[in-house]
Amino acid sequence: MKPQELKAAVDKRRTFAIISHPDAGKTTITEQLLLFGGVIREAGTVKGRKSNHFAKSDWMAIEKQRGISVTSSVLQFQYAGKQINILDTPGHEDFSEDTYRTLMAVDAAVMVIDSAKGIEAQTKKLFKVVKQRGIPIFTFMNKLDRDGREPLDLIAELEDLLGIEGYAMNWPMGMGKGLAGLYDRVDHRIELYRENEAGEKYLPLDQDGKLNPREPLANDSVYTDTLDSIELLNDAGNQFDLKKVMKGDQTPVFFGSALTNFGVETFLKHFVEMAPAPGPHKLRDGRELSPTDPNFSGFVFKIQANMNPNHRDRIAFVRIGAGEFDRGMDVTLARTGKVLRLNNSTEFMADTREQVQTAVAGDIVGLYDTGNFQIGDSIYAGKDPVEYEKLPQFTPELFMRVTPKNVMKQKSFHKGMQQLVQEGAVQLYRTYTTNDYILGAVGQLQFEVFKFRMQNEYNSEVVMTPIGSRVARWIDPDQLDEKMSSSRNLLVKDSQGLPLFLFENQYAERWFADKYPDVKLTAKL
Repeated sequence: MKPQELKAAVDKRRTFAIISHPDAGKTTITEQLLLFGGVIREAGTVKGRKSNHFAKSDWMAIEKQRGISVTSSVLQFQYAGKQINILDTPGHEDFSEDTYRTLMAVDAAVMVIDSAKGIEAQTKKLFKVVKQRGIPIFTFMNKLDRDGREPLDLIAELEDLLGIEGYAMNWPMGMGKGLAGLYDRVDHRIELYRENEAGEKYLPLDQDGKLNPREPLANDSVYTDTLDSIELLNDAGNQFDLKKVMKGDQTPVFFGSALTNFGVETFLKHFVEMAPAPGPHKLRDGRELSPTDPNFSGFVFKIQANMNPNHRDRIAFVRIGAGEFDRGMDVTLARTGKVLRLNNSTEFMADTREQVQTAVAGDIVGLYDTGNFQIGDSIYAGKDPVEYEKLPQFTPELFMRVTPKNVMKQKSFHKGMQQLVQEGAVQLYRTYTTNDYILGAVGQLQFEVFKFRMQNEYNSEVVMTPIGSRVARWIDPDQLDEKMSSSRNLLVKDSQGLPLFLFENQYAERWFADKYPDVKLTAKL
């Protein structure tokens, strides 16, 4: 691909993640976006059990069973001449580590907020990660079809709780049963919740931002109340500033209802126009790498086992940071220096995949993995080494002993243990002397998903015995004496064979520090 062609292709990419608190409607809005992208004919909701019609982005069996998203899906489609790459992230806080890593692979974020509940704990947590990256954030205030909080309060909460300016791109005309439409401040029109008798969905506004007086809606109190709110926003609200949006200091706010597909297309249209194309990436040596650099490079931000249970495959998700990917190309794995040929590559529509021949910076490709890749790995073509910034990792807080229920199925047990922990949602440890398996996780749900997948994907029932909440601290192997271990500070080794103690609590850690003042403990991963 010539330099001008590469630049044109990269400029068409829009790669973003959708973040929210559980049950704010994130997966539902994703479905509607796919609908407008022409990918699906009807949107499925997360909890579509009765009809056996499940959300496209919730492909894992446990997600369909429980009606939650616990893994990040990658969804790709074309819209308005752009290549859209959506990374639909888990909403449940127990899987926030997967979401944090996913946020390193996007150029923008869409924050979905339940208009009845406002900003909730998980949204606040994820927002901080997005803010640290300094990428644009677009907000969709969802569930207007239900009675919710005052729109002015929701906008004010963005600034009060998140420290970001909110600019309302449109404004609700009523809500719940009284929802009449949206006052569109950008396109200077009213988007009706239900078509009027003339079959119109949109009503134009004049230069003063008002309806034709002959329109029946012009005499309705919901319209006149909306005009008062718009006047207040124009006089006292924030001024739209695209530069601030690009830095993540201001968020364009859209109102709507994903469930009834109201306001979603308006949001998508403006998002595609405003959201940035892929930009430069920071490298570990401090350099910045342009997306139009001719040499291909990218990084692994996620590994998923058994996306196709019939083939027991492992897929490494790679965000392309620069250049052009060609199927069959040779790349170097930066961590090991090993040269790999990328013959098997795929693009995604959740559980459906197609062989991808070419892709450019901003795209996500899946590489079939036989055990070469780890989360955070960089791969590159050409002679000059490229290593992207490290991805965030978190020290587990909850721990479980894991043993096979059927000792005759050791082979499938060990295979499942090794493959599932490589996805990064749980951490694997072995007791220092007996090599028993111990799993560490940030939240309880991760253990439940692990147990479910071991049984359903590897036919291996496991027994999980809680060790409880522990404080993990690594110790220099040169300072280690195995006699230091006790029931209150269990000695284990991590996946690299490095020793660490799992302290019962902080008191036990302080007791250890007092007894061994020269021993240095670290919370590193």
